[in-house]
Amino acid sequence: MRQAFLICLLSLTQLTYAQKVGLVLSGGGAKGIAHIGVLKALEENHIPVDYIVGTSMGGIVGGCYAAGMSPQQIEELILSQDFLRWVTGQTDKDKYSYYFREEDNPGFITLTLTLDSAFNTQVNTSLAKDVLLNFALAEYMAQAEAIAKQNFDSLFIPFRVMAADVFSQAQIVLKKGSLSKALRATQTVPFFYTPIRVDGKYLFDGGVYNNFPVDVLQREFAPDVVIGSNVSSKVFNEYPFGEDDELLDNSMLFMFLDKSNPEDVPESGVYLQPNLDGYTAVDFNKARSLIDSGYVHTMRNIDEIRNKVVSRITVEEVDQKRKQFSNRSYPFVFDTLKFESFNSKQQIYLKRVFGFPSRKEPELSIDEVRSRYLKLVSENYFSNTFPTISFNQQRRKFELELTRRRRKNFQVDFGGVLATRDISNIFTGINFYHFDKQLLHSYIGFQTGNFYTSGTLSTRIDFPFFGQFFIEPRFVYNRWNYSASNNLLREDRTTLLRRVDRSYTLKVGWPVKEKAKLMLEFGGMANKDNYINEAIFNNTSTLDELKLGGITGGVSLSANTLDKKQYASTGRAYSIAINYYNLNENHSPGSSSVRLLDYEASHQWLSARVRAEKYFTKGRVRPGLVVEAAYSSMPLLVNYQATLINAPAYNPLPDSRSLFLERFRALSYVGGGARIVVGLTSKLEWRTEAHAFKPFESLVQGPNQQALIDTDLLQVSLAASSAFVYHSPIGPISLMLNYYDDDENELGVLFHVGYLLFNKPSAE
Repeated sequence: MRQAFLICLLSLTQLTYAQKVGLVLSGGGAKGIAHIGVLKALEENHIPVDYIVGTSMGGIVGGCYAAGMSPQQIEELILSQDFLRWVTGQTDKDKYSYYFREEDNPGFITLTLTLDSAFNTQVNTSLAKDVLLNFALAEYMAQAEAIAKQNFDSLFIPFRVMAADVFSQAQIVLKKGSLSKALRATQTVPFFYTPIRVDGKYLFDGGVYNNFPVDVLQREFAPDVVIGSNVSSKVFNEYPFGEDDELLDNSMLFMFLDKSNPEDVPESGVYLQPNLDGYTAVDFNKARSLIDSGYVHTMRNIDEIRNKVVSRITVEEVDQKRKQFSNRSYPFVFDTLKFESFNSKQQIYLKRVFGFPSRKEPELSIDEVRSRYLKLVSENYFSNTFPTISFNQQRRKFELELTRRRRKNFQVDFGGVLATRDISNIFTGINFYHFDKQLLHSYIGFQTGNFYTSGTLSTRIDFPFFGQFFIEPRFVYNRWNYSASNNLLREDRTTLLRRVDRSYTLKVGWPVKEKAKLMLEFGGMANKDNYINEAIFNNTSTLDELKLGGITGGVSLSANTLDKKQYASTGRAYSIAINYYNLNENHSPGSSSVRLLDYEASHQWLSARVRAEKYFTKGRVRPGLVVEAAYSSMPLLVNYQATLINAPAYNPLPDSRSLFLERFRALSYVGGGARIVVGLTSKLEWRTEAHAFKPFESLVQGPNQQALIDTDLLQVSLAASSAFVYHSPIGPISLMLNYYDDDENELGVLFHVGYLLFNKPSAE
């Protein structure tokens, strides 16, 4: 009897030891972040996880765990600002090369198309940019994939991930190959991310056909106990009357997902469904709360889990196994750059731009590869280039493969601004790309309104020689119309100054250490200014006409990592420019001029301008500084008003270019100010700033309308602003109160929707 008892006890011990636990992690968008809390609770309570199957965000979390990351490491990654940018498609301009950054324009809607030789078009329907997400997945999964030799059974935890083939309407179970591609595929929400090819097929979010793959876990691994963590549920128990318009866009992204069925988990298993009421599939910024919800729910059900899972593994034992797995990692160096779907001429271009491989650098570190990849995709045309990191078992080195996805060679931008002053305008920009031996980018832009009208035509050709450089012929037309009142509620629209400038230049540019750009410009300008010389003016009076035309040239060095093209709150920017002018002056007097005869003269002069802007923290309160200095040896022109119009100007506030501020113009000056940006919500901020302008050679009007130089050392002009700014999908929505030391524009209130952005005048 005693012997039989011992045999039974031994058999029970062996059965307990052999018990295997499988974990299923459902999809659900951002709500899938709650799975991290589930993993934390399981590890803390010594519950083993022998197999994992995941879908969508469940696949991402499960893939990270299967690759050897601890729940704490996954949590740190998910809570980082980097992760939030990856999944939402935001750009981090501090990581991109400034060399490819285009000049800011008022566009806020971009339509990307593919245009072929027969002028057939295809619209790109993806909403989010996936550049950072793609490389992050490739980088984080590369070592585990190399250790496992692309066999998901050989990962730290055997793993399966779900994807969907929408053409054949079938679920796909990914069990080998590129781990990063598998995770990227299961996260490809239709219309949000651009799909990628896996084994030649375009795959989408696995939740389309199997959002809670308990059946796949049982078929692939046959575990003794199934733990199913489900974060997918009805979007709403009842129809959300009154909220449906606001909720439609977010819900549409995820309402097509296959519904999760709790009954799929057998009675021998445990079904977990954290309480995620109030959270949506796009609440990635609420990651900490989502993790806590998953943890709390699992702890409430830990007794049931312990009763059904008799196997135990301590945290120390898991950590030891994890270290043993990670210790098999390889040196993270690259010796090969491969291509897919690029022709031989394009490959030569990419190799030169990428700077790899070369005799000087036969191997590159992961940091160098990441930096050079981000440099490449900084050019918008290459943003659809997909990276894959693989390991060559023979050479024991990593390889980077660049895959060309569907071409996006035609882009149309729409934008503009709507304001309570008469400065509203609309904007359209058309971009066309052609890539072969060089990259050609042609651009046509239009901006039109009562106050401001512009047209831009340019063609930039990038060459991969001598490091890298571009040549860009460019023509710009600008017209400003300053009236006696630009307030929509006032009827006086008498023109006080109408400026027209035309510039035609040839630009040559080089990158400087990825973060800066050196540029030479050669060309000419043909400007015409029509203006009055007196404060008293009526509709029967005629304007003076001043023409300045001739040759210009210059050199500039600039860098910019500001997070927004207007109302920035992080990053820095600086520019240094020196310009030469050889111009002819022609003046025809109007009825307000004391001169009676036409005037002609030739002038040559130099100008220099330095500007810097920086924000110092990334917290809720973000202080910033702006400093600018300018010098011009421009001679005094025919009269005071002509000289003042063409003198360098300091534009301290967002609306400054829409006003003619006499006291903020001088032949030489220093200006600067301080800003405080307070984040009230993730989108709404309060901005306060104050500026001072100190001219060294200011301009005053003489008794006969001639310009005179004033060197008053005590003269200082002030400007200040306080504004509430909401960063919406169609640009900033701002309500601001502005103050200027200016007789005509001392105090003003401005409300605008969209970007208050204009081309720089040709003289700048």
